[in-house]
Parts: sequence; C-alpha cells; structure tokens
Amino acid sequence: MKLTLIPAAIATTVVFVAGPALAQDAAQDTAMHFDGLYVSGIVGATAQNNDGGEGVVFDNGRNGSFGDVVRTAAGADAFSPGFCNGVALGNNPGAGCRKDRNNIEYGGRIGYDMRMGENFVVGGLFEVSRNKSRDGVSAFSTTPASYSFDRQLDNALSLRARAGYTPGGGILFYATGGASYAKIDHDFATTNTANSFTEVRDEKRVWGWQAGGGGEVMLTDNISLGLEYLYNRYRDNKYAVAVGQGTAPATNPFVLAGGVNMRPSDTRYDFHSLRATVSFQF
Repeated sequence: MKLTLIPAAIATTVVFVAGPALAQDAAQDTAMHFDGLYVSGIVGATAQNNDGGEGVVFDNGRNGSFGDVVRTAAGADAFSPGFCNGVALGNNPGAGCRKDRNNIEYGGRIGYDMRMGENFVVGGLFEVSRNKSRDGVSAFSTTPASYSFDRQLDNALSLRARAGYTPGGGILFYATGGASYAKIDHDFATTNTANSFTEVRDEKRVWGWQAGGGGEVMLTDNISLGLEYLYNRYRDNKYAVAVGQGTAPATNPFVLAGGVNMRPSDTRYDFHSLRATVSFQF
C-alpha cells in the first residue's frame, strides 16, 4: 500500500505538538467547544488496497453469469497469458503495465456537534470530496492482444455520524462512519482491432460506505486543526464491455463463445484516506 505522507506528517506535527500548546491560550470555557455548527476544509492522501490478484472475468453468451473461460477453436484458454494489475503498455505481458495511481484528496464538509454531558460529543456531517486516484487491470490473449480496464474515483458525497470524547482542554477524539455516493469514471482500451467492443451498464454513481476516526484540537475559540483516517469502500459492479464479431472470422474465440461480456474481477473499489482538517465553529 503506497501513501504520500507529507500532508499527514504536517498535520500530525501541528495537531499533536503545536496544537496542545496553542490550545492552552484558547478561551477557558471549553464547554462551548465541539458544540454547534461548523464547517471544515480537508486535504490529504489516498492509498488503494493491494489488489495484485485482480483479473478480468468473462460471461460467455451474455447470460449474466461471469466466470466462464473463453476458448480458442482448438479448445485452449484464449487468455492463458494471464493478467496484470494496471493498464497494459503493449499487447503482451512482457510489455508491462502502468501501476495504479494514488493521489491527493481534498474537499469540504458542514456538520453539527452536540455535547452530551461534560466529556461526550455526538453529531453528524455532510461532506463533498474529490480525488483522482486510478485503479486498472488488464488481460492478455494468445492473439496476442491486451484488454485494459481503468477506473478513476472523481468525487464522493458522504453523510456520516461521529461520536467522540473530550478529555478537556479543547481536544476531541472521535469515531465516524456512514454512507457515501461516489462518481466513478471507467475507461476501456484494447489492441484487438478485429472484434467490436461496446461499453454497457456504465452507471457512474455507486453507493458505498466509510468508517474511521480522528482527533481535533481547538487553536482558538472558533478554529481547530485535526487529523482523520477513513476506510472507503464502494460497490462498483455495473460496468462491463460487450465483445462482438466485428471483422473477426467465425473461428474467433469471442464468436465461438456466442458473444462475450467482460469486466474486472474485483467489483469493490476500496482505499484508505489520511487527511488534515481545518474547521471553523460558529
């Protein structure tokens, strides 16, 4: 799992070293902290799970059941050269694949917290975030030819609850979780110029969930800095590519299979987020 740690390192230094010192200069009435409406800006880094075992699956005859084997006229597996985690750089495994790309994440949120007694806080928030991380997978046929799927998380709308504990001094430690609705863009590319390829079931918006936790330190009566971790998971199973005959002969493996739909084997898009936050409490 790869992660750009610069934003996290900065946030960690500010929150857990400078933050407590600055918090001592905040107003003495800490019962007003983390109680009411607030807005936040977020910036951080994402890291995708290690999906080295990912491949491409096939639905022969397009009956909705993936997991079939596409065979040549001689009965051999037409995709015996295998798969790679990433976008193919050529028509055979030896050409290599471009690795998945993690990226910076940023966004904003509006939320409301309510103190329950002296030390407990509960609340909810609505968040809009963007990142341009990419996840790819490719298949190689005996032709030889490559078939590459690439997806990119564009943005996410998230609604989460959070609950936390304030030991005093304007500090909050919390857990958070809820639903998320993300836009995922899909791309397909192939070096096969004989068959026809049509994208089907490309629903860009998909549902998922997020869970994690973090901490915040009040720097003044109204401004806080925080550090937050989230695990993000989306169900991305609506995208496939239909392979037709095109100009290929009747002995073509896709034609022999009665037409084929193909898609990535991993229908989950999950990644980790580590963010710094700046919040203003009204």
